[in-house]
Amino acid sequence: MTVFRFCLALAVMAPLPAFADEADVPQQDFAIHAQSTLVAQGTPGFSSPYAGTNSLAPNQARETWDATIYAGVRPWQGAELWVNPELDQGFGLSNTLGVAGFPSAEAYKVGKSNPYFKLPRLFLRQTIGLGGGKFAVDAAANQLRGMQDRNRLVITIGKFSVVDVFDTNSYAHDARSDFLNWSLVDAGAFDYAANAWGFTFGGALEWYQGAWTVRAGLFNLSKVPNQPSLETGFGQYQVLGELEHRHSLGGHPGAVRMGFWMTRGRLARLRDLIAAHDATGVMPDNADLRSMHDHWGGYFNAEQEVTPTLGLFARLSASDGVTEADDFTDIDRSASVGGQVKGAAWGRHDDRIGFAGVVNQITRTHQIYLDDGGYGTLVGDGRLPHPGSEWIAEGWYQVHMDRHVDLTLDYQFVANPGYNRDRGPAHVFALRLRGAI
Repeated sequence: MTVFRFCLALAVMAPLPAFADEADVPQQDFAIHAQSTLVAQGTPGFSSPYAGTNSLAPNQARETWDATIYAGVRPWQGAELWVNPELDQGFGLSNTLGVAGFPSAEAYKVGKSNPYFKLPRLFLRQTIGLGGGKFAVDAAANQLRGMQDRNRLVITIGKFSVVDVFDTNSYAHDARSDFLNWSLVDAGAFDYAANAWGFTFGGALEWYQGAWTVRAGLFNLSKVPNQPSLETGFGQYQVLGELEHRHSLGGHPGAVRMGFWMTRGRLARLRDLIAAHDATGVMPDNADLRSMHDHWGGYFNAEQEVTPTLGLFARLSASDGVTEADDFTDIDRSASVGGQVKGAAWGRHDDRIGFAGVVNQITRTHQIYLDDGGYGTLVGDGRLPHPGSEWIAEGWYQVHMDRHVDLTLDYQFVANPGYNRDRGPAHVFALRLRGAI
C-alpha cells in the first residue's frame, strides 16, 4: 500500500491554475497527472443450490487497487503524446466471475495478489482545426490545456481503450469516479476489441462539425478471446462507427450517440458447440471449434442535463448472439437508465449521488449453450435449467473529502446472477477511495 499512500500524497498538492477567460488560456506543452483508486467489495450469503467454474460465490470480500501516471507532451502544434504506466493489484469477486454485468469495472479478468506493472495506454492524438470558432480545453488526465477549433478532425493512434473514444457518457463511463458496474459504465452488449485489461492497438478518426461528430475506428482483437496478448497486423480486427449529435433543451446540454461495430476473428459459434455436445454428451473446449467468423452489434447512448444539479442517461445495445463473446462480457441485449445528482441541494456542492438500473439478456442459443455446461467469458454455473434476465440496480454516494480525494459508498442488487433464476439475488456492497491530481 506504499504506492497508494504516495499517490494520495500527490493528490493534495496544489492544483493547476484555473482560467476563466477563454482568451487568456495559455497552451500547455507538457503535463503529469496521477491517480490511485482502492475498491473493497463484498457480498453476503444468497441462495446457491449449485455452482460451476464461473459462478459467483456467496459470503466473500475482495479488493482491487491501482495507481496510474498520465504523462503527456505536445511534440508539435495540434499533437499530444501520452503514456500511462500503471500498477495494479487485487481480484474481483470470485476472480471476476459469476455476473455478466460484473459489479466492479475496476476488477480485471487478470488479477494478482502482489502489485504488477502494465502499460494500458501509449498513444498520439493529432487535432486539425477546421474553424467554427474557438473554445477552451481544460487540463485533465490525457488532455493538455489550450484552445481548439469547434470544427476539427481528431486522429488517435497507438494503444488505448476503444471506449476512450466510443460510447462515452458524462454520467456513466468511469468506474473510478461514477458507476462501478461493467454494464453501466459501458453499453453492456458492446463487445469492444480489447485484451483482458480492456486495451488494444488501433486508431480512431473523429470529425467534429457544428453539433455533429462522426467517428470511425479500426482495432486489433486479442489473439485468443479474453486473453492478455493482442493480435498484430490486424489478422483479427474490429471496425467501428459512431454518429453523435449534441443539443440543448431549455438551455441544458445533452447528446445522443448511435454506434455500430463488426468483429472479424477466430471465434467459436454457439450452435457448433451445442451440436458437438449433442453428438458426444460432452461440451468441447471452445478452442477446438474456433475459426474466422463475423460478430457484430450496435448501441444507442443518450445523456441530458435536466437541471444544473441533475443529469440523466440511457443506453440500449445488442449483438448478434451467435458466437462466444470475444473481449468484453456475456451480454447479447442490454438496457440501462440512470442519473446523477449534485449535492448543492443539501449544502454539499461537491458531493454526488448516482442511481441506475440495467437489464441484461442473452439469446436462446446462448441459454442452451450454458445449460449444456458451456462457460462464457464471465458466467457459467455448469447448467442453466431456469434462465432469466439479469437485473441489476446500483446506487452510490460520493463524499468529496478533499479537493483531490473522494470516498464513495456503493450498493448493487443483482437478481438472477449469470442469468440463473436458481441463484441469488446477491447484495453487493463496496467502498471506493480515490485520490487524483
